[in-house]
Amino acid sequence: MTKIVSTPNCGNSPKIEFLKQFNIAVTKGDLKFIDEKVTDEIEYHIIGKKKITGKINFIKEIENQFSKKIKELVIEQILSHGKEGASHGIMKMEDGKYHAFSNFYKFNNAKGEKIKSITNFTIQLKNL
Repeated sequence: MTKIVSTPNCGNSPKIEFLKQFNIAVTKGDLKFIDEKVTDEIEYHIIGKKKITGKINFIKEIENQFSKKIKELVIEQILSHGKEGASHGIMKMEDGKYHAFSNFYKFNNAKGEKIKSITNFTIQLKNL
């Protein structure tokens, strides 16, 4: 079971809560939640590696990326404004390695109902 640690926020932003739940769903491989929360044309840009277009390809990539189990997800911060949002934190993998991540999101509308693009930066940490 994945341990989730999240820094508290003001609690007044539905988009911040949405991004928190989305990060948790990706970490746990909740593909049903993910499928409901991204557009059919989603673009997923993994900086330095590849760019993926389309919901089916995105979901396959999430399955492949997270086949290595995440032992702990620490969400340090989530921000949102208008049609954009961001999150960053640290993932501790079952093999003992740590990865820092930052994700930048674009929503399909100002209400933040679905994600239409994600730009991801991830680095493996040598020491925590």
